[in-house]
Amino acid sequence: MSAVIAIDAMGGDRAPGEIVAGALRAVEECDVDILLVGRPDAISPHLPGGSPPARVEILGASEVVGMHEDPASAVRTRTDASLVRAAEAVRDGRAVAMVGAGNTGATMAAALLRWGRIKGVHRPAIAIPVPVIGTERLQLLVDAGATVDPDPEWLVEWAALAGEYARVRLGVDEPTVGLLSNGEEAGKGDALRKRAFELLAQMA
Repeated sequence: MSAVIAIDAMGGDRAPGEIVAGALRAVEECDVDILLVGRPDAISPHLPGGSPPARVEILGASEVVGMHEDPASAVRTRTDASLVRAAEAVRDGRAVAMVGAGNTGATMAAALLRWGRIKGVHRPAIAIPVPVIGTERLQLLVDAGATVDPDPEWLVEWAALAGEYARVRLGVDEPTVGLLSNGEEAGKGDALRKRAFELLAQMA
């Protein structure tokens, strides 16, 4: 039995058409089942024959969170929004993961408010795979924009999370962690990076 991925069909550029098209490709290329979350009347015209094919299901949601809405407020007040329902599908065991291409902050807020935090992690982080030129390796950039003013302890938490993601998801047996700063020397950078460097060195 394959994994079920909940997808916010209403969020993102040219939604729901492009989102549905990508979801249908994922069924074939990634061997997953898809739960399309959103307004059925908007989703159905983009499906073959107007109805979900094998391995695709629609979960109705009547509301959409816009790109410029306040994330936390939107998630708290729009309880039938597609990305909120997608997060709830994961929480309730109907799906193992969710994908949202719309309002990033609201997508993270929905996950945080519906799933809760991992013990010992103060804030979630965005991890972006970055190709390494000349190789097939990937690097992870963490955090890639979720928090603009982090504490140094959060950087250490994210380093640990990124290391586990690289090991489990990317197949890197012994991931290494680097601190992005304005030089490689330990004394380089602002107060945040200097303190984060000290804490990261203690993890080694």
